[in-house]
Amino acid sequence: MLNLDLHPSRLAVGNVVIHYAWVIVFVAAAMRLSASAVRTSFAILVPRLVETFGWSHGMIGFGLALQWAFSGIFGPAAGWLGDRYGIRRTMLLGALVFTAAMVLTSRMTELWQFYAYYGVLLSLALAIFQVPLTAAVTLWFQKNLGLGMGILQASQGMGPLVLVPVVLLIISWFGSSESGLMINSWVTGIQAEGQDAGLRAAFWVTGIAGGLALVVFVKFFYDEPAQIGLRPYGATGNEPIRRVQHGETAQIRTQVFLRQARQTSAFWNLIGIHFWGCAGHAILMLFLVAIAEERGLSKGSAAGVFVVMSVLSTLTRFGVPIAADRFGSKGVMAVCFFMQCVPLILLFFAHDAWMFYLFAVLFGIGLGGEMSAFPIINRQYYGSAPIGTTYGWQMMGAGIGMAAGAVIGGVLRNLTGDFNVTILASFTLSAIGIAGIYLLPSTSHHLLPDWEEALPQEARSSA
Repeated sequence: MLNLDLHPSRLAVGNVVIHYAWVIVFVAAAMRLSASAVRTSFAILVPRLVETFGWSHGMIGFGLALQWAFSGIFGPAAGWLGDRYGIRRTMLLGALVFTAAMVLTSRMTELWQFYAYYGVLLSLALAIFQVPLTAAVTLWFQKNLGLGMGILQASQGMGPLVLVPVVLLIISWFGSSESGLMINSWVTGIQAEGQDAGLRAAFWVTGIAGGLALVVFVKFFYDEPAQIGLRPYGATGNEPIRRVQHGETAQIRTQVFLRQARQTSAFWNLIGIHFWGCAGHAILMLFLVAIAEERGLSKGSAAGVFVVMSVLSTLTRFGVPIAADRFGSKGVMAVCFFMQCVPLILLFFAHDAWMFYLFAVLFGIGLGGEMSAFPIINRQYYGSAPIGTTYGWQMMGAGIGMAAGAVIGGVLRNLTGDFNVTILASFTLSAIGIAGIYLLPSTSHHLLPDWEEALPQEARSSA
């Protein structure tokens, strides 16, 4: 009979000992998926929102832009909450806010409610499951951080493939089932039928189910290895085991580190790089299908181009953190930005399907890798420092960049009547990001190796 030991500090299957860091990675990935069902399926909800409420595509797109922007704006606060009060407590707050925002969205009748509930309130929960969650995972590894982060980042890319069918099933069942209609009315307080009922169910079902799943997953998540008497994966046996991510100690460490980190040029440059990169690829994420259809591709072929780009980006989300961990993040990030920039030249001449598919393959490599190396480069620059707030500032740049790209792309298309200037804008934004990467210092050494000397003795990790 196979022996199992499920205690977190001595997890083992038979004679194989499994470090709990790998459980943390898969739990974090499951949390990301649980919190992102409607966000990753938003494209299929747009036409239903238009038909149900009579809102224009622009009005709905602005709601998504609000969510991108505010998830970025909330990033530093979410990172600070995780650094100050612990990841588990912060994620419980995120689960509560997530469920409330989704149920409130299912009850919306006015456009301002869509903006407030889906655009602003939900973005706070999404920031929590993006920023402190990612920063916490990095604490569990001294070796193979790239592999762990690759698994986590790839799960985000798998979201549309896994969750779009689920959301479609919810819409179909609640849009046609009498029992579904009764449950829907009880939850939303609104007598909705057909497409309206299915649309509302897409929000409240994924909100309640996702919220419950998040609470369950939090039970298996620990802020740092020392919380269960472990060292990070790959650490040597003579390193001390001491918790530094809780209580007054965490507050002091966060304040002192952030004050020093802000004095480095990399702190501000990484925020800008994330902004330029996300603004550049947001344009293509939103308008690639429209560009392909405008150039003569069928709706099916245009959708296929987007799928190919998504699949390639998922593969690079997995591979890029591994490469960044092994070869250094700066060079890997430069390659990804280059692959997000140069292939855009193809779009100026593309009319045949093969050119669009070639573009999707090349651009997908850059798209998936653009953001995947950021958690790695933070560890390479700052070591085991509390990077949650720092990473939150970088995600603020990313969120505002996504919103800016969506607005810029649409405005330029409306002003010029075609997508050529829009494509040029995407090229320019990514090119600025390449210049920013060139100015980054080397990742071969920590930028603040002695930052803990400014701490009181009792707050140092070696105490």
